[in-house]
Order: sequence, then structure tokens, then C-alpha cells
Amino acid sequence: MPEYINLRNHQVYNYEWDNDGEAVVLLHGGLSKTSSWDYIMVPPLDNDFHVYAYDRTAHGFTGDQPGSLHFEFQTQEAIEYLEDVVREPVHLIGYSDGGIIALMVAIKRPELVKSIVAIGANYHFSAPLSAFEEAFVSEEDQAEYNLISPDAPHTLLEKKIRMNQIWKTEPDIPLSDIATIQCPVLVMAGDDDVIKHDHTISLYEALPFGQLAIIPGTSHGLIKEKPTLAIAVIMQFLQDLSYPTTRQPIRRVNSQPE
Repeated sequence: MPEYINLRNHQVYNYEWDNDGEAVVLLHGGLSKTSSWDYIMVPPLDNDFHVYAYDRTAHGFTGDQPGSLHFEFQTQEAIEYLEDVVREPVHLIGYSDGGIIALMVAIKRPELVKSIVAIGANYHFSAPLSAFEEAFVSEEDQAEYNLISPDAPHTLLEKKIRMNQIWKTEPDIPLSDIATIQCPVLVMAGDDDVIKHDHTISLYEALPFGQLAIIPGTSHGLIKEKPTLAIAVIMQFLQDLSYPTTRQPIRRVNSQPE
């Protein structure tokens, strides 16, 4: 059952599904929450893995803190969560902003990460094809926020305004840093994703142990649009993390592991 935990003097809403397998941590998207996608992600994982997730600071059931929406803050929070709660190297599955955080964790603390699934993630703020819409709060979103967030109702619009400003300048991860990631990484995107295809491909090509999956007939919401196909790709990746051996290697011919 989900419950609040004290993560270095801040109440964070935590999820844990019992299993004795290797640890998997789900990192939800920006301005989202764990319950927006755990019902899709957890069922195929919890037979073989010990699944964890948490609502990041200022998201879902977890209250805000100063500076909490910046990627450096969220990356440090993820590191603290892995150190204090999971306490073993993990497989990270991150959607959108969660994928960015997963990459940043692997750069900063490689010993904490066994593998990454980065879904609709970008390493530079110039990647989105469309500008972010003016911050707006629907009646439905406001009603849900009032029900679950420990923050005051008016802060939902304020968070959206803050996040829109952050997305204009973050993330900014050099490809040279991406190239230092030594764990297997599955880069996933929709064929109609808001993230530019050349950006997604450059992310994949910078990763020494990268794999690339473009899910046909989907957008940035590929996990909900074609969950069966997307989950099948993710599970195949997690079940075989060995370096890919193909019949006609081209991009991997000069990066064979020793």
C-alpha cells in the first residue's frame, strides 16, 4: 500500500509492490504522478521484479519545496530515494521528465543504476517540436489536485507556470555526459512524438550501450496509446540486458564490449 515516508526531512508519497526480484523504480512524467501510469506498468513487472515508485516533490500526493521543479533538485531527490529506500542498484523506467532524471542519475551516480528505460526523454530543452501552451488548469484537474495534494489549491496554476519556464531552459545535458553512461539504456519514443526524431536518435547514438525503439502509431503518450506493444518491448529489454549481437552490425561495430 502507498504511504508517506520521511525522505531526509520531507514527506514523500511512496509506493512499493512486494517481490524478491531485482529492484525497478518508476519515475513518472512532469506535473504528473505515479497513479497516472502504475496501473499499466506494474502488472507485467511485479512477477519478476521488486517495483518501487514515488510522487516526486511538488507532484501528486507529495508537497512542494523551494526549487523542487528543477531537474537538479529532482535528480538529487531520486538519488536520495535510491540510497535510503531501495538501497540496491536498480532498473530505472522513466517517462518524459522521469526519463531525463533517470539519465541524470546514471551520470551522477552510475553505481546506483543497472539499466534505464527512457520514454519520450530529451537531453536538451530545444528538443520539443511545439511550444509549451500557456498554463491553464481545467476544473477536473483542479478538483483532483484539491483532493490529493497537500499544497494549497492555488499552487497548481503556479506550478504549471513555473514548470513551463523551466522547460524553456532545462534540461541541458552535454552529449559527452550521456556518453559516459555505461549501463544498458532503451530509448523509446512515439513515431509522432513531441520530441524531435533527430534528437531521440542522437541520444541513442551517444549511448555506448543504447537500444532504440520507435513505437508506430503513437505520440508522446505511447505507453497509454499502445500499452501492449510498448510493454512487450520494455520487458524484452529487461529480460536480456546483454550487449546486442546482430547479423549485420553497423553502429555497434566500433563499440563492442571488451
